[in-house]
Amino acid sequence: MTAQEQDRQLRFPTTIYGTPGYVDVPSAEMLPDGYLQLTTNFRDDAQFYAMTFQVSPRLMGSFRYSILDDFSRQQNGNIAQFDRSFDLKFGITEETDYFPSLAVGLQDFAGTGVFAAEYIVASKHLMDDRLLVTGGLGWGRLGTYNGFSNPLSLLSDHFSDRDMSTVGQVSDAGKVPIGEWFTGDAAVFAAASYQMTDRVRLTLEYSSDAYENEVIRTGFAHNTPFNAALSYGFDNGVELTAYSLHGSKVGFMASVPINPRRPSYVGGLEEAPPVIMPRQSAAALSWDEESVRTTESPLYAALEEQGIKLEGISVQGTTATVRISDSRYPAKSQSLGRTARVLANHLPDTVTTFRLESTAAGMPTSRMTLRRSDLEALEFDLEGTWLSFARADFEDAPRTEAADIKGTYPRFDWRVTPYLDPSLFDPDDPIRADVGIQGVVGFTPTRGVILSGAVRQPLIGNLDNSTRPATSVLPHVRTDAVAYAQQSDTQIKHLTAEYFFRPGTNLYGRVTAGYLETMYGGVSTEVLWKPVNGPLALGAEVNYAKKRDFDQLFGFQDYDVVTGHASAYYDFGGGYLGQVDVGRYLAGDIGATFSLDREFDNGFRVGAFFTLTDVPFDDFGEGSFDKGIRFSVPIDWLSGEPTLGGFGTTIRPVQRDGGARLEVRNRLYEVVRGTQTNELEDRWGRFWR
Repeated sequence: MTAQEQDRQLRFPTTIYGTPGYVDVPSAEMLPDGYLQLTTNFRDDAQFYAMTFQVSPRLMGSFRYSILDDFSRQQNGNIAQFDRSFDLKFGITEETDYFPSLAVGLQDFAGTGVFAAEYIVASKHLMDDRLLVTGGLGWGRLGTYNGFSNPLSLLSDHFSDRDMSTVGQVSDAGKVPIGEWFTGDAAVFAAASYQMTDRVRLTLEYSSDAYENEVIRTGFAHNTPFNAALSYGFDNGVELTAYSLHGSKVGFMASVPINPRRPSYVGGLEEAPPVIMPRQSAAALSWDEESVRTTESPLYAALEEQGIKLEGISVQGTTATVRISDSRYPAKSQSLGRTARVLANHLPDTVTTFRLESTAAGMPTSRMTLRRSDLEALEFDLEGTWLSFARADFEDAPRTEAADIKGTYPRFDWRVTPYLDPSLFDPDDPIRADVGIQGVVGFTPTRGVILSGAVRQPLIGNLDNSTRPATSVLPHVRTDAVAYAQQSDTQIKHLTAEYFFRPGTNLYGRVTAGYLETMYGGVSTEVLWKPVNGPLALGAEVNYAKKRDFDQLFGFQDYDVVTGHASAYYDFGGGYLGQVDVGRYLAGDIGATFSLDREFDNGFRVGAFFTLTDVPFDDFGEGSFDKGIRFSVPIDWLSGEPTLGGFGTTIRPVQRDGGARLEVRNRLYEVVRGTQTNELEDRWGRFWR
């Protein structure tokens, strides 16, 4: 099946809320596992922007941002409401030849409740999959048209009534009203879509949503329960839709599917690795170990050409041990594979075993042992990928066993780049951003010590135009962000000294001091226990942080705090990474942050988190508790060339002071895990590239 055929298969009905469905009502359909879908939807009284992610084959999550004109009641009339909401859908059963797929869902389960609904839905494909029919039972919004007494009331009177008094109230936004789920009246909905051609699809639905809030607040006319849509799909999976809504509105929608597993350049654009030469011609007869321990040696130059720094080498009998640092390859297996080839082409044939020490931030992290004969035998073997991994041995490297290369340190690097600093979902203005120039300087005097700084100069933007006051009853540890934007020009983003070290086997240490981030300076210390071959890691961090002046230069304010967390990390396999952090946050509150990320073999990553502390929801303010989703896209996913770094952002419905953590660069788990066995195995296909 071609890539275009795969993209065509992605086209399926999508609701105005950005989830698989029709217009108002959902279907039991799921996205392909791991896919993202971005959706925009416009009509004259509302705008919707949604991101939906297929977390697992049966679990789907969505984040939606809505702009509802004339929806919020004010003393001087109605104004637009900027609404943030989350959805979840779980697939109970998959479709078979005789039975439909079945799913249960929560719509707007942690927002203002404007779109809050629950449903059970079944869908079935007919007529060679050209016709998709759906029927379901809805509660909340989906139980407001032709509703009837809740059948779940037979189980408990709790399900009979539903409190609708807080719908749309910002003060209650973010709370998770579990007690309201599947309560109140229920109603039936139904829908069908027909694939008229490979590109054109017609959709018709009977909606159980009476649009009660819109009718009361905005004068929306609910003339009919029937909605219709016409969609046109392109070869890349993008779809454009026009729809009619309850006989009174016409809207337009676009949906864009993204396959994180398929980068822009599937094969990569990097130069091919060196071919392994016959041993008898692999090295000059005059080779000796002392001559190779210099930055002037052919071996050093050959590795540097591959983007790899040779930091140390020792040869004992038939075994060569080398220490390398990688400044090019996001997949560390690729740097190991290229290093092994270069060694095979430069070391004498008496060397039969290679021991490659990977480093991170100057620390030796793991050691891979590979027989030279396996490397030669498997270079062109069709099963060489998994065989080479199976024959390699991995162990911790708490201290290096390779003698230093003269001239490796000190190192100095700098760069000047443009930057984009976005601020999303300000309740008064959903999109703000600054654009400017950033200069970054790094100096590494010796292994494990890094001095670095970053300075920004904004050129254009509107971050400083916000008029939203900081009204938190907690210490203003994050809600003063507007003041930092308004009272600064040239900004020191960070200016730090970092020391990375290995206290012992499976142990890593970090000490960072200086201007740690935009709002805080101080000292941060961290210790991490991470076995090289295990999925579990445990860490502890203690920080002393002092609030910086609003001009983001050298001064400090009076507020200071000691924070710290104990952390547990677990690699569940299949790209799923879990993390729990328990401790004290910047406002002095005590609690825990729970995170789950899914990372694909190419480094594309999507995750979600939430934080609960001893701050009451009412004191926390809008949003009730800290939560959000995050994603990062590696540069090489977009460019096709192996390059470290990428673009990432965190989407929070609102940034408040509760549950706020210090943003320290280079926390140890992310620094070292790329050279650990689990991560190497996930991306081992790059060993031969």
